[in-house]
Amino acid sequence: MKRMPANAKIANRLFVAAAGLSASSPILFLLLITGIVLVQSIPALRWMGWHFLTGITWNMGSVYGAMTVKNGVTAPAGASYGALPFIVGTLASSAIALVIAIPISLGTAMILAYRVRGVVKSALSIVVELLAGVPSVVLGLWGVVVLAPWVSSALGPFLTHFGPAIPFLKGPVGTGMGLLTSGLVLALMVIPIITATTRDLLERVPLHYREGGVALGMTNWEVVRHICLPHIRDGMIGSIALGWGRAMGETMAVLMVSGSAVNMLPHNLYSPISTMAAVIADQLDSAMTDASHMAVHALSALALVLLMLTLLTNLAARLLVNRSRGSRRIDLGVRV
Repeated sequence: MKRMPANAKIANRLFVAAAGLSASSPILFLLLITGIVLVQSIPALRWMGWHFLTGITWNMGSVYGAMTVKNGVTAPAGASYGALPFIVGTLASSAIALVIAIPISLGTAMILAYRVRGVVKSALSIVVELLAGVPSVVLGLWGVVVLAPWVSSALGPFLTHFGPAIPFLKGPVGTGMGLLTSGLVLALMVIPIITATTRDLLERVPLHYREGGVALGMTNWEVVRHICLPHIRDGMIGSIALGWGRAMGETMAVLMVSGSAVNMLPHNLYSPISTMAAVIADQLDSAMTDASHMAVHALSALALVLLMLTLLTNLAARLLVNRSRGSRRIDLGVRV
């Protein structure tokens, strides 16, 4: 047996070390980011306590005036940081985006996977993928110029007719800059992600599964409903979680169309809102003027909440996928 040269052994060790470092880098980066954000948010959490999550008032206080000390932390007089409106705005706009995006994405993915071929399929697929690459600031500008006026003049007044049955749809509609417009813009940004992933999953469903359903007399919808969608359920949950994370973390487009509301909770579908990511981007410059740095610590605490929500969303999706796989194995064991 030929002995390995010394140079080859060194190269192999370097390769193993580099591969291990590359594989562990996502975890290391996540831990590093989480640690920095957590450390930066501790003063704000000590200042506000649990009221940070339940409070409504966000006020930097008199940043050029007197300072006060509370729980061993120095902050401007009158400072108060309540994150509840931003948490509600983030979750509500993301939920609206998913409600709109999921059916559109599934329908588009089915068309691309099973109903069109050749040049038409390639062209439509390219359009979907290009839509995912449109800069968020461009979509935000489109939302301000086109979508918000349309919501104010057409869509909003139409939806208010359902107000007696669904109170959240009651007016006034306002300028169109608010929760509904934010949800629509986010849906446009989420649709390409869910569509492209679901299309690839549908194309991987074995052909004989679909042909077997057709041979049994199933319609196209029944084949998709009872064969294809259950087969890709795990991956589809993952794609929806990916879209949910994108919607919660989007900044610039939401900042431009949300109305940048503070110190208020949305009272209807058209209310101005602000999300956690948007308010961090909007107030970071003014927060830097706080000599006590409490405003920056408060924004860090807001970033920590957003990070935890995103991680919990992905964890919940992973648990659903594992549960789905476990149920499938049990079903297969029963059938056997």
